Amino acid sequence: MSEKGLTNISLKKINKSKVYQYIYRKKTISKLQIVQELQMGLSTVSQNLNLLEQEGLIEKNGFFESTGGRKANALQIVSDFKISIGIGILKGMFHITAVDLYGNAFYTDTIPLPYSNTPDYYKQVTDAVKEFISSRQYDNDKVLGISIATQGITSPDHTTVLYGDIMNNAGMKLDDFSRYLPYPCYLEHDSKSAAFLELWNHPELDSAVIILLNRNLGGGIITNHQIHQGISMHSGTLEHICINPDGPLCYCGSRGCLETYCSANALEQAAGMPAKEFFPLLREKKSPQIIQIWKDYLNHLAFAMKNLNLVIDAPIILSGYLAPYFTEEDIEYLTEHLHTAAPFILDKAQVLVGTNGQYTPAIGAALHYVEKFIQSV
Repeated sequence: MSEKGLTNISLKKINKSKVYQYIYRKKTISKLQIVQELQMGLSTVSQNLNLLEQEGLIEKNGFFESTGGRKANALQIVSDFKISIGIGILKGMFHITAVDLYGNAFYTDTIPLPYSNTPDYYKQVTDAVKEFISSRQYDNDKVLGISIATQGITSPDHTTVLYGDIMNNAGMKLDDFSRYLPYPCYLEHDSKSAAFLELWNHPELDSAVIILLNRNLGGGIITNHQIHQGISMHSGTLEHICINPDGPLCYCGSRGCLETYCSANALEQAAGMPAKEFFPLLREKKSPQIIQIWKDYLNHLAFAMKNLNLVIDAPIILSGYLAPYFTEEDIEYLTEHLHTAAPFILDKAQVLVGTNGQYTPAIGAALHYVEKFIQSV
């Protein structure tokens, strides 16, 4: 093929991609708006819209209000044209989520299953994924991929868990799962997956600190609109920041790590009950003991947030399992105590709260393949 022919094909692909991604960003838009805002010719836009509609990528959904002439078609992407599946691996259970092309989780499930480094375990997890897909009668090519978020720091090529003291899963391999699945597969540290979801939900943020308030604490750092991995893949492991050298023993072998004060496990241990029982009692405000346990928790969290904000001057996002339990009053308490003996003020508006709860890492993992797809169209 001539160089000119290749150039024309490349230009057509670029134009098609521009039109699709513009519709994706705007959610709903008219043909004329695309022409005006992308500064493309009407015939070029029409050709690309026809092509995208024929491929099933976009659809017409109603009309805009008339401005004097014929009503314009409202164009939008087909959000369930493809789906992506995320798995969140924990010590005693795993989560399955499925998301559409906007990252909306339309399916979530929790399956009790203690982790074991055995073929039977990996087969049970992947069988649950295949059962979900077959129950919806999805063709294989509808599924973009399966992403696994696990407690454990992964290798730079995302094929192996290098550090996994919580679950004793060091050495877990992507192949342990992928050998049973006819889809692309990806392995990621659960905290990094959570950070990715929060960045997806807050695309306006260039930088942020994510505190993952899961059963075990985690964290993530966003810089330059990307998840910071670090030279050894452990950037953001703020759970092992020492806040009291004489404090409780952490699973890492040190004492007084933030994990021992601000994980959901630490809160439940202090309260002697699960979080789902603790918070209704707390909100009744009848038990001084329950109120004090929560104040102690928030004080330690505020101490950590204050110091993290000195290192990275950016918004702080509270994410994960405990995040949906936080109230406006809790955020006000945190910001008030953040400023105790702190030289700089972190505005309350810069403390954000995630909304996806325990499914945060699994949903964030699933977004890996969604982003790849949107960029590839």
